[in-house]
Amino acid sequence: MSSFPNSPKLIKGGLVLVDPDTAQVLRIISLQYNSESLTRTLQVQTTGGANNDRIEPVRFKGPAVETFKLDAEIDATDQLEFPDQNPNAAQFGIQPQLALLESLVQPTAAQLSAVDREASSGTLEIAPMLAPLALFVWSKSRIVPVKITDFSITEEAFDPSLNPIRAKVGLSLRVLSTDDLGFSTKGGSLFMAYMRSKEQLANRVQPATLATLGIGAIA
Repeated sequence: MSSFPNSPKLIKGGLVLVDPDTAQVLRIISLQYNSESLTRTLQVQTTGGANNDRIEPVRFKGPAVETFKLDAEIDATDQLEFPDQNPNAAQFGIQPQLALLESLVQPTAAQLSAVDREASSGTLEIAPMLAPLALFVWSKSRIVPVKITDFSITEEAFDPSLNPIRAKVGLSLRVLSTDDLGFSTKGGSLFMAYMRSKEQLANRVQPATLATLGIGAIA
């Protein structure tokens, strides 16, 4: 952190896991370093299409399907300079941080054991294992429920015991909208707040005029 008193406070992006029923915060995962780039893709959802070689007017059937892609870097180099103050880094490298991120895409051992017990007891229908609701937080105006669709880890450096000490984690996150979660859920209300925030930001743009486009009127 900078020693200058007027330096802006560094805000980190990350993920918040909440109970899908009660919305209780279960865990907060902050990125060690904010990604230098964030790719956003919006796939438009419309109805209709070409009809007898004529294109119908645009009619939305729901919000666009939005995807975030980013790379998160994890590095224990600085911590290893002071092993006495950072015993986990000295013993395990960055394996604890990687294990925490991997828990986002895995059921727990307890959940797997419970499913096995149900199967062994003759239960005919076993409900899928429910994961916490993940919220992607990238500033206070971007708090959205997401589903991790792609996850990759590239371990780039190791200590003498072959513990990884530097890695890059690639994340692809699909935003969950009211189409996925409904309007009455916590996730659905967070998505609606995200949409309203976008609309409010759009209204802050100074309106252009026809003169800006070099025309006087729409004939």
